[in-house]
Amino acid sequence: MGNREDLMAGAKHCLYEKGYGRTTARDIATASGVSLAAIGYHFGSKDALLNAAMIEAIGDMGEAMGAVVIAANQVSDDPEVRFAAVWDGLRNVFVEHRGLWAAQFEALALAGHAPELAEAFAGAQKEGRLGLAAVFRGVDEVPETEENVARGAFYQALLTGYCAQWLAAPELVPSGQDFLRGLRLVGDGVFNPLP
Repeated sequence: MGNREDLMAGAKHCLYEKGYGRTTARDIATASGVSLAAIGYHFGSKDALLNAAMIEAIGDMGEAMGAVVIAANQVSDDPEVRFAAVWDGLRNVFVEHRGLWAAQFEALALAGHAPELAEAFAGAQKEGRLGLAAVFRGVDEVPETEENVARGAFYQALLTGYCAQWLAAPELVPSGQDFLRGLRLVGDGVFNPLP
């Protein structure tokens, strides 16, 4: 790997281990085995490097989520069984990527004071929604339609809430069957309200 790739790998390592706000330029240089000056040369600033590393790491995690869906699709042709299997499978993704999830929440809290970070998250949001729509439909990609963006936004909200619950109390997170039951109850309440 070259210095740029080493810096990216070092920054991702720091995100997982130290989080977004506590990672210093020196931490990244040490983790990557590259000089401090190389950060400015290749990325302009530590923040720009961390933002790029966050987006790339989220993409890596998206691949792990895709693998969960592929496995769920092999479990059954029944969409309800697959839906529950996906949420159960995501538990392992949360375990493996816990540091990144925590860093994302930390970075989101800072985004209101860091326009470049807010811009990075906003840029990734639409792509992330389409990616989630594809992941949960069990396909590689979906076309950019209003329906797919809406699907992705729904899954994004579920995923973010699931992650927040998991970070706070992993033993209390809902199972795939809990998610399915909740979806039925909410759908029934919305589409078949009491008279």
